Amino acid sequence: MQRPTHYRSGVGIVLFNPDGLIFAGRRLDNRPPPWQMPQGGLDDHESLHQAALRELAEETGTNRAEILAVTADWHRYDYPHMDSTKRARLYRGQQHRWLLLRYTGQDQHIRVDTAKPEFSLWRWMPPQELTRQVVEFKRPVYQAVFAEFAPLIAQSLQNGGATPPRRVLAAHPLI
Repeated sequence: MQRPTHYRSGVGIVLFNPDGLIFAGRRLDNRPPPWQMPQGGLDDHESLHQAALRELAEETGTNRAEILAVTADWHRYDYPHMDSTKRARLYRGQQHRWLLLRYTGQDQHIRVDTAKPEFSLWRWMPPQELTRQVVEFKRPVYQAVFAEFAPLIAQSLQNGGATPPRRVLAAHPLI
C-alpha cells in the first residue's frame, strides 16, 4: 500500500500556568510515552482561534484561557510507518499551527473526564520534561514550538501574568 502524501490540518495548544508550566494530558491509550499537549483537527470554515478554544474545552473541560499568540508557520510530523490506524491510512501525518494560551482559571476548573475524553489524567510540566515525555516523532515539533513561545511565556510571567504588549504578538499574528 502506498503511503499517503497529504497531512491532516489542525491546531495544537500550549497552555501555560502562572508558574510557567505547561498542561500535559496522559493519553487514554497509554502508548508509551503517554503525555502530550491538547491538539485536534481543524473543522471546515473554522478559524485557528475557534478550533483552539473548541479543542481546549473538549480535552480539558475548561475555556478559562487567553490566546496570546500563534506560531508563524505550520509544524508537521509524520506518523510512524508501522501505524496501521485509519488516520495513518488516510494521511501521511499531521500539520498544526500552535497557539499559546495563558491559563486564567484554577486547577479544579480542569476536567479531563469530558464527554469524549482524550486523557486519563493531567498535570503541569516544565517544557523540557514534557518534550521527553511525548512520543518520539512529535519531539522536534515540541522543541520548535517551545523555542518560539519561550520569550512570550517569559514576558507574560515577568508582567505578572498580564498579556504581553501587542508589539510582541505582532511576530505571531493572531487570527
